[in-house]
Amino acid sequence: MIRRIAAAALSMTSLLALTACGADSEARASSSGQVTLTIGDQAKTLQTIVAASDALKGAKYKVKWAEFEGAAPLYQAVQAGAADTGYSADLPALQALSGGVKVKNVAALKNDGTHVGIVVRKDSGIDSVKDLKGQKVVVSSAKGSVSEYLLANVLKQNGLSYRDVKVQYLLPTDAQAAFASGRIKAWAIFGVYQAVALEQGGKLLVDGGDGRVSGIGFVNASEETLADAKKKAALADFLKRLGKGLKWTSTHQDAYAKAIEERNGADASVAKTLASAAYSQVLPITPDINTTVQGVADLMNGIGVLDPSVDVAKSSDTSLLK
Repeated sequence: MIRRIAAAALSMTSLLALTACGADSEARASSSGQVTLTIGDQAKTLQTIVAASDALKGAKYKVKWAEFEGAAPLYQAVQAGAADTGYSADLPALQALSGGVKVKNVAALKNDGTHVGIVVRKDSGIDSVKDLKGQKVVVSSAKGSVSEYLLANVLKQNGLSYRDVKVQYLLPTDAQAAFASGRIKAWAIFGVYQAVALEQGGKLLVDGGDGRVSGIGFVNASEETLADAKKKAALADFLKRLGKGLKWTSTHQDAYAKAIEERNGADASVAKTLASAAYSQVLPITPDINTTVQGVADLMNGIGVLDPSVDVAKSSDTSLLK
């Protein structure tokens, strides 16, 4: 029987359905007119960090969570005004900007890139990146994901063209079931799904470490939210608290893994994998970060995935986090 770890770990609301967080992750009201921030999240990641580290204790605003299965529906929610912020790896943020979503990157996140990988079935006959030539590769979750950047970059590094593989886009939950049943040989994926795939007869062909992906993610905010002085101030405070929360996770990995296990329904081994691969820092957006991510944009524009391209530096608001 297919294990339902991913489904349990990532029970998502439908697009635009907002779920208020529990008492452990909601800032207490200080007055009837307090500000409420609706924070975009994926796979309960930020919620779990904030709750486990108690990062919102003493905040003077409320936080509600907009929960989604992937970056694409999250940014659709931001575009529709149903969430104040987005949160994703670099390429989904670039894809949103390229598609006209009116957001600005307000903080950077950093990890080692190993949370993204190409997983193949052990019986696939695929033992190297060069063996992907002529194969169908499923990319999750949508066109312009960080998984797709990893695929494009490692193909380039191995002398292959993006046209040398047949790309199919599937949301992670659909792809996970297909991979487990053997209908998918190669899957470019991230996070909990990568961990689950490895438990379901998969082997890691390559991951995003050693610079194969940038390891940079972004928290961004809608232009409407940034134009609201009270919301902007609350978001600036939230970013600092999130930074403290991430520092807590990096020094309390066992406790963080336990929180993932308890709050998301992941089993212990998956939770431990996620805890070790999580973003560990919230950083101000610097010229170096913009230059690195501009390289991502340029590569993906070159293969026709990011069109039009994005000026990363012009898409940032550095005033919230110095």
